[in-house]
Amino acid sequence: MYEAEFNGRKINIGTEVSLFSPQGADRGTVAMLRHADFTPEDKVLDLGCGTGIVSLAACCFGVSPSNITMTDIDPAACECSRKNMEANGFEGALVVCGDALEAVTDKGYTVILSNPPYHTDFKVAKTFIEKGFNRLSVGGRMLLVTKRKDWYKNKMISVFGGVRIFEEDGYFVFLSSKRSDSYAKKGNKKR
Repeated sequence: MYEAEFNGRKINIGTEVSLFSPQGADRGTVAMLRHADFTPEDKVLDLGCGTGIVSLAACCFGVSPSNITMTDIDPAACECSRKNMEANGFEGALVVCGDALEAVTDKGYTVILSNPPYHTDFKVAKTFIEKGFNRLSVGGRMLLVTKRKDWYKNKMISVFGGVRIFEEDGYFVFLSSKRSDSYAKKGNKKR
């Protein structure tokens, strides 16, 4: 277990050795959260929720747990996230255990956040970006954090039409806003 603080509120985060960043808050995730600019009206999708730190932070900034969907392919992560939300007094978030955007079909999210796996290939990230775009409402935003820049920059531009990139602590935080219901570049069909 470790402690983190968001918006002046301390939260306790239980974890397991099999989950991502079991010793403490991942620096990349914390960097991404600095750019999330949550509002109480947000509808949040936490892709690859792990311990639930992203959703916990959203709640600390006033997002209602009932407006949060957390998803992970790992059942241990889903259970850990659920327990952490409840232990910190944030009950009511939807936790979906399954293959990310195959398992979550809701639309109208205003914020999607993820620290996608980036040490192998780009298959998962490609799916997160393309299908995430389709789950966002127009005006909604997607934030990703990785240690790689070029592929993510190009992919976010091709789908969203633009991207802001923040370099912090050895990570790149990508922030794109959905401007229309169609992908930005021709040849990238909406799926």
